[in-house]
Amino acid sequence: QVQLVESGGGLVQAGGSLRLSCAASGRSFSSYAMGWFRQAPGNEREFVAAINWNGGITYYADSVKGRFTISRDNAKNTVYLQMNSLKPEDTAVYYCAAGGWIRQDDYDYWGQGTQVTVSS
Repeated sequence: QVQLVESGGGLVQAGGSLRLSCAASGRSFSSYAMGWFRQAPGNEREFVAAINWNGGITYYADSVKGRFTISRDNAKNTVYLQMNSLKPEDTAVYYCAAGGWIRQDDYDYWGQGTQVTVSS
């Protein structure tokens, strides 16, 4: 019902910025809450940020508050993650997901992931 494709990952030095995009297909994108998760080598996948259906409510992991911003453009069927002041510990594969909130098991759809590498 929903397919998700992430883009915008890459290599950046500590203190730099990246903007990730997640393009969605499907007729009911605007009805879904959307989230971003990440998984670093040797670690479990963890919650990063979530946004409700109209963008009026957002929620962030403590580790990224004040640095990352989640947003969405329902007219473009796209959700974004603006990442500023990046740190080496932000290095991970970043995934977007649809149909949940904070718990990853609540999400129905997942993208393939995009690699973010932050060098020191």
